[in-house]
Amino acid sequence: MDALAAIDRALDDGDEADDVLRSVVAALAAEPAVTWAGILFLDDGTLTLGPESGKAEATSRVTVPVTYRGTVVGELAVDGDVETTFLNRVAERIATHVLLGWDTGGEAWEP
Repeated sequence: MDALAAIDRALDDGDEADDVLRSVVAALAAEPAVTWAGILFLDDGTLTLGPESGKAEATSRVTVPVTYRGTVVGELAVDGDVETTFLNRVAERIATHVLLGWDTGGEAWEP
């Protein structure tokens, strides 16, 4: 998938976490077999939708957890025909950025 190369470029650019995650969902939604992509942040046990791109069609939704050091910090969701293995690779790459978007309490944080 071309999305993986675009995601790696976004991660390498060193932008703010929010900008990186917006680029990630845009790259996923740009794939021909994908209609929508979103990242949900886990906050006090509740998933809250963050950056998203495309048109949602929840009937074909595939989700994978995003974990940071063994702790679930969010979820990556895609509507369309996409392999879970691929989404797990993306989730692994974006975990640090999801953690930053998840809850830093406004404090500076270094991965």
